[in-house]
Amino acid sequence: MTVFYNRTGRLGLGHTVPIGEPWLPGSGCDHLLISLPYPFGPDLQTCHVGDCHIDILWLLPITERERTLKVSSGLESLESRFEEAHLRYWKADRESIV
Repeated sequence: MTVFYNRTGRLGLGHTVPIGEPWLPGSGCDHLLISLPYPFGPDLQTCHVGDCHIDILWLLPITERERTLKVSSGLESLESRFEEAHLRYWKADRESIV
């Protein structure tokens, strides 16, 4: 799905992708946020392979309301709310933080 949305090479940090339905049964998350892998720290975020520098991003499942907050207030605002709420990104049935 992300390959389809990135076919023109326009996806990047902070973008969202609608997935059309919850990512897992019982989940309210129906969008993916392209984000830095904050819980794993900068050692995972940046990878050096020989002369190549690779930035690793991840697809974080989010709700439509969280996406709306990101669009209206910005990525930093959404990520701050995630941090304040101690987001449990691994829980498919988590409540929206908005």
